[in-house]
Amino acid sequence: MTRIVSGSAKGRVLRVPPQGTRPTSERVREALFSRLEHWGMIEGTRVLDLYAGTGALGLEAVSRGASDAVLVEKSPKAARILRENVALTELDAGVRSADVHAFLGGRTGEPLTGEFGLVFIDPPYDIDEDRLGKTLELLGPWLSADALVIVERSVRSPQPRWPVFLRVEDRRTWGDTVAWMVGPPTPKDS
Repeated sequence: MTRIVSGSAKGRVLRVPPQGTRPTSERVREALFSRLEHWGMIEGTRVLDLYAGTGALGLEAVSRGASDAVLVEKSPKAARILRENVALTELDAGVRSADVHAFLGGRTGEPLTGEFGLVFIDPPYDIDEDRLGKTLELLGPWLSADALVIVERSVRSPQPRWPVFLRVEDRRTWGDTVAWMVGPPTPKDS
């Protein structure tokens, strides 16, 4: 059972697509969001959730005070369930049923403006490393100057190849899950 852990939608159970989706566990979400709240990265922030699956990460962020979220999922079946989860939680989130690269490259025909302060990238664990690298490269124009990008992977996966506009801020491991926290360099880093 996947549910929202905290905030305005606390306890709401999310529907999970029958196959091909690996929702982030409650334990990992609780630990991750505890860190994000400590850093002040949630309140009022625009959120982008790529490879959204159930939407658990993006919806958890909005439940905890993010201004809104855009949830991007390629699978039409998963996107349908995502829309149901958004309706169930009554949170300010929009669903885009699109390939992540098409969405980030502006090739979906769906207008979307603005920058995001918090981005979740939780692709299937077996994603090709070149595809993940391309996702990270395409992300640049979508990030605010102080954005934080969370990349969730299996501990057995290699470290992603970071584009020059992202640097590693932190790395956390919970069981089989590793989360890389990266962001644009700040002036003090130059």
